[in-house]
Amino acid sequence: MGVLIPMRGAKPFAIVSGSSPVREPLDPPEWLSSDARDEWNRVAPILIEERRTLTVTDIASLANYCVAVGRAAEAERIIARDGMIVTTKTGPKKHPAVAISSDAMTQARLLAGELGLTPVSRSRPSVRSEGGGDHGPGLFDMDFG
Repeated sequence: MGVLIPMRGAKPFAIVSGSSPVREPLDPPEWLSSDARDEWNRVAPILIEERRTLTVTDIASLANYCVAVGRAAEAERIIARDGMIVTTKTGPKKHPAVAISSDAMTQARLLAGELGLTPVSRSRPSVRSEGGGDHGPGLFDMDFG
């Protein structure tokens, strides 16, 4: 067995999760593309009304996630129209939209995990708990003394 080392600093159970929650529906930012706006309208109500996990500090991450989804969708339409290979003076090359799509999908996946929009991120233990009080009984209610 290992040695238990007392935790220093603020204990996790003393940190109030969900501070500054978003409680009302949010309109998508005006600058979002049509695809990004559609994703906002699909996901924001889930995070705000159903799961109640979106905080004021998460709004930029949600917007960035929607931008990434929109960018991937636009790039995929370009690829569907033009194909994945383009002919240049130096020969066939990967269409630039392939890299744009790949980068956008990577960003969307990472941000989706941060927002709890993936099956894996939803299955992880959370400091937030159901039940009484600000922290209730949960993962961090352990005696380290």
